[in-house]
Amino acid sequence: MQSQSFAARLVCAIIAVLLSGVFVSVAAVAIPEHGADETVASTGQTNAAVSETLTPVRLFSYFLRSTGLRSFFTTSSDVPYQDTTITVSGWKSAFMIGVGLILIYLAIAKQFEPLLLLPIGFATLLVNVPLTGIAAAEGFLNVIYQAGIANGLFPILIFMGVGALTDFGPLIANPKTALLGAAAQFGIFGSLLGAVALNMVPGISFTIQEACAISIIGGADGPTSIYVARELAEPLLGPIAVAAYSYMAMVPLIQPPLMKLFTTPAQRRIRMKQLRPVGRIEKILFPLLALLLTALLLPSAIPLIGALTFGNLARECGVVQRLSKTMQNELINIVTIFLGLGVGMQMSAHRIMQLESAGIIVIGLVAFSVGTVAGVLFGRLMNRLSKDPINPLIGGAGVSAVPMAARVANKVGMDEDGGNVLIMHAMGPNVAGVIGSAIAAGFFISVFG
Repeated sequence: MQSQSFAARLVCAIIAVLLSGVFVSVAAVAIPEHGADETVASTGQTNAAVSETLTPVRLFSYFLRSTGLRSFFTTSSDVPYQDTTITVSGWKSAFMIGVGLILIYLAIAKQFEPLLLLPIGFATLLVNVPLTGIAAAEGFLNVIYQAGIANGLFPILIFMGVGALTDFGPLIANPKTALLGAAAQFGIFGSLLGAVALNMVPGISFTIQEACAISIIGGADGPTSIYVARELAEPLLGPIAVAAYSYMAMVPLIQPPLMKLFTTPAQRRIRMKQLRPVGRIEKILFPLLALLLTALLLPSAIPLIGALTFGNLARECGVVQRLSKTMQNELINIVTIFLGLGVGMQMSAHRIMQLESAGIIVIGLVAFSVGTVAGVLFGRLMNRLSKDPINPLIGGAGVSAVPMAARVANKVGMDEDGGNVLIMHAMGPNVAGVIGSAIAAGFFISVFG
């Protein structure tokens, strides 16, 4: 009974808000606007000459025109705000607020990448509230965006934290699993061709730089997607980031059906040999060698690879535990908050509700699926050619969603054989995928930047 009573009160409250919105819209439209009146309504200035002409009816009309509810029923326009103008997108803003609520629901109820979807969803609500100027030059969301996303700082700090959290031991113990991580990056280059092909659709026009930025979604690597979008296609940063993190969050939904479709039950039951122990010296040398090889072959990837290897070196050297723990906890947590809010700032209606944004979402899903399938199929090939058995499921972990993709591969394997633990084997291609997506990003920036 109490739940029914609460539901009834909630429905009544929603109906009251909707009715008030309709009333505000009708009233504001019905009251005419003239000369000095419109000046007061649009700029908020109340000098002596204008204030003498005010009447209670006009004053009430100014109030109605300044409400957020009234703005949801207006057409898109630029209205003065302090020393600049802001865009009022009408019903599109209301729609994007609904999108923000969906992201928050997925973060809380479904626990889909909640650390990022929650701040992104909440920032989507904030940026689409009309007449606030929260994303204007001095708005706090824009300050966050300029401080760490516009200059590429936040993605680099995230990579530093990922390096401090990641154990490269499984990759060192079985280096050939790096090939599975490389195979999973096929989704990146396949989606590059897909983005170029979308230019044949009327209303869509992507440059080669924008296509490169979009293609990184196929690696399921949010920070790298943001970094490349900032370098090559900043106007598309919002939809690219949301698509990348959304597909990262939905790894447990997207990957298992694809893994089962392209493997047989017998292949999913393959048990791999236990990994050899990896010594401390090996773990210390690995990030240093990875950094030096990247510097020699692809210097443009150094910002991301350098941050990743520094974080990992701090973890493995054993002499800076305080720094390592800070990167693993306080640093990555603080940056994640600001990164999510800054990305959500790009989710305004006038940026997102475009045909190109829909194309990015579609390309991202196809690219991520292709990357998963490519990794699994290459795993099957390696199993045929290798003297040691290789479970093809670990190839699906070659995308960069660390460690979620490895956990999914492990779960699918255990669904077939409860004693078949693949998590450590899957971490090899998983961390290789992180390095692979960063290398792909450096290549795109070097060639097309």
